[in-house]
Amino acid sequence: MATKNIEDIYELTPVQKGMLFHCLYDSELSLYFFQHVFILRGNLNIEAFEKAWQLVIDRHPILRTGFYWEEIENPLQIVYNQVKVSLNHYDWSNIDAVEQKAQLESFLISDRQKSFDFSQPCLMRHTLIRLTDDCYRYIWSVNHIILDGWGGSLVFQEFVEVYGALCQDKEICLAPTRPFRDYIDWLQQQDISKAESFWRQALQGIKAPASLTYIEKIDQSSVQEVRYTEETIKLSSTSTEALQFFATQQRLTLATIINGIWVILLSRYTCRNNILYGYNVAGRPADLNGVESMVGMFVNTLPIHVHIDTEQLFLSWLQHFQLQLVEVRGYEYTSLTQINKWSEVPRQLTLFESIVVIENFPVSEFIRDWQGNIEFQHTGLYYRNNYPLNLVVYPNKELLIAISYDSRRFETATIAGILKDIEMLLQGLITNPHFKIKNLPLLTPEQQKIAANLEKEASFDWAFAA
Repeated sequence: MATKNIEDIYELTPVQKGMLFHCLYDSELSLYFFQHVFILRGNLNIEAFEKAWQLVIDRHPILRTGFYWEEIENPLQIVYNQVKVSLNHYDWSNIDAVEQKAQLESFLISDRQKSFDFSQPCLMRHTLIRLTDDCYRYIWSVNHIILDGWGGSLVFQEFVEVYGALCQDKEICLAPTRPFRDYIDWLQQQDISKAESFWRQALQGIKAPASLTYIEKIDQSSVQEVRYTEETIKLSSTSTEALQFFATQQRLTLATIINGIWVILLSRYTCRNNILYGYNVAGRPADLNGVESMVGMFVNTLPIHVHIDTEQLFLSWLQHFQLQLVEVRGYEYTSLTQINKWSEVPRQLTLFESIVVIENFPVSEFIRDWQGNIEFQHTGLYYRNNYPLNLVVYPNKELLIAISYDSRRFETATIAGILKDIEMLLQGLITNPHFKIKNLPLLTPEQQKIAANLEKEASFDWAFAA
């Protein structure tokens, strides 16, 4: 460790500690790895591109941070004064489009498998691949331990603004921001005993995580390699607008609607009316001034325990459920490891195996409207965590709904069926929200037959509409 280059040293957040442990323990899995893929069209100024990223890195301490964990009980994050941007260039303009596509797919996979050295800053890298004179592929890779979705959007918008100013020889004017250290200080002032009381009560009576047995592969012995796959659906712009209008009209958030539908489906798939699952929360405390402009790792995954009364109207249940999610926000800084200790679930078991993520990378409209010498098009996002089943929603003009899953445990057809269920329930909610939970429709007679068999097997009181 070069002490002359050190700006600051402080502890990790509980979430960062968990991420560091998983990344070091399962280094070959590339956990908590974000990979953004863009197409850049126009007269790219590579020198300004690199300088813009360097200025952004200079501006935010978390982007100049490495980690130290050896021979100490509590890991530390080390902020360095100077860190050089990692920008790699490749020129593929002399090969045809078919080979370019094949090489890109190969590169993206190899980039995901390339681990970061957590002892060194900065835990992100940039790759520019020239395809033609006026077209590039840009890959931005970053570890989640230093950056969440909201912070990533802030950083990228700053980069684009700085790049534009450099290309036009204009003065760079960015609003002041607070360092991530201020959040660490805020975190250490919180009343842990109050959080303990809340979580003990919230999880009271839960003895084990909800089993996903009914939707898993029957035979999992043939697949040994850990492989995550993703299936997606996209709502039309018309359906997305209708959903947004419905949410506004009923004073519901998109997050509440998506979480509510996932709870209902988990209840159906697990044959239980007490559901425990994970929810990815923003983690930015409202009482920390300037938190909305801070760059760092704030998000947390928390257990949500929900009881379902199938006689209740779905809409009124959603409205009540939203109040529960709001209450959780007051304790979203709590370590999941600590919550597990406070629960009645045995320590060796995880609290949940499925999570809901409302992805917060609201950069699409900004880059679409930006006027500069290049056009940015965000074409892909890859992300990995350590949960076997992840529902991820990307808010946009056309709502994208994805399920990332461990292919050792789930069939592609099963995941595709879940996505169809989600789409059906969203459309049904928009069309006619005034129905009881027990009357939620299934898609096909075959699904109804399966559900009826499961109902008998589990003695689960649920009637499905045709």
